[in-house]
Amino acid sequence: MLGVGALGLAWALTTTAAYLPPLLERFTGSTTLIALVLASEGLFALTLPLVVGPWSDTFHTPLGRRRPFMLAAVGPIGFCLALMAFMPSMWTTTLVVLALFFAYYVYEPPYRGLYPDILPIGLYARAQGIQHLFRGLAIAGALVGGGFLFHAWEPAPFLLAAAVVAAACLVPVVFIVEDGGQGRVFEGVRVYVRHSWDVLRTHGDVARFLVANTAWEGTFAGARTFVVLYITIGLGESLTTSSTVLGVVAGAYIVASLVAGPLGDRFGLARVILGASLVYGFGLLSGGLATRWHAWYLPIVFFVGIAGGIVMTLAWGLLFKLMPSGDRGAIAGLATTTKGIALLIGPLCAGVAIDLLRPVLGETGGYQALWPILGVPILLAVPFVWSLVRVEAARDQLARSGAG
Repeated sequence: MLGVGALGLAWALTTTAAYLPPLLERFTGSTTLIALVLASEGLFALTLPLVVGPWSDTFHTPLGRRRPFMLAAVGPIGFCLALMAFMPSMWTTTLVVLALFFAYYVYEPPYRGLYPDILPIGLYARAQGIQHLFRGLAIAGALVGGGFLFHAWEPAPFLLAAAVVAAACLVPVVFIVEDGGQGRVFEGVRVYVRHSWDVLRTHGDVARFLVANTAWEGTFAGARTFVVLYITIGLGESLTTSSTVLGVVAGAYIVASLVAGPLGDRFGLARVILGASLVYGFGLLSGGLATRWHAWYLPIVFFVGIAGGIVMTLAWGLLFKLMPSGDRGAIAGLATTTKGIALLIGPLCAGVAIDLLRPVLGETGGYQALWPILGVPILLAVPFVWSLVRVEAARDQLARSGAG
């Protein structure tokens, strides 16, 4: 039931990131401007979670602490998705996109905080595997099915997303039970922001994770923003080819969600993330060598996609192990804030690089630069993950001692 919420969130952002850029191309030919619209998500991810996350730690109501925020956000998310493809100009489209991102980041930090609230530590890896199985299904549905729908009628993927997201995001609100109670509901924006940064300064292992998370999320954001344009414009392929490639990526993500949990339980989440990061990072770097599409790329895409999926699947499970119990909402908010930094940097750097290198990489219109730009951050995050291997082992030992 928790995982179904991730299906809704992933479907919303995947549809927006994949099919909003082709819509925006009707209004502008600048990839930098398109990247700015998509990167605006980062402004909300950078600010709202610092308040919503810790606020959900203290929001004692009969409905619980986390679910009131989630319930308030579901309607606006669905409404904005339904409107997005019908906007008549760049600026009205941008306003709807901004409203969508606002609602999304009211929902996500409390949703993340529900996991360590109601699950024991021994289930974190498997729970994230199930969550990312739903995310993989969302990516497959939004990218592959959405591609065919977009080709038939441009608003169709957005209307489908509105219905799917509203239904899926309501599932954990309706069916998950959390403690209610009474207490102070709002302590003030300044208090929550100061508390979030106090947590960051106090917990060095959390801070190291957040640096790595910024790299992972930046790469993911840049890839999802430009992958369709890379295939259709950079490589000159059809939307059918694009949908096929995205289907392979979605399949790899689903496989990763199935194997990541057992691997993390056996070898440790940080160790598995470390190994997968090396495959993921070097695989992305090699993507910069391609100037035309070949069908034999598909197995490589699938293998690298599994590695990337494992990193993204286990990341939050590792963070849950690092969280002190009293600050789960605050740390979930901080992690979402680093995602905001990544969303600002990732698509923007990729879009600027494509524009700047277009005269040099004329064969692909500059899009060849996308994959090296996105691969480097993954490799730079490796030392930070390495530093968390022993920390995770110590937390696991402490948890086993407590259970004994």
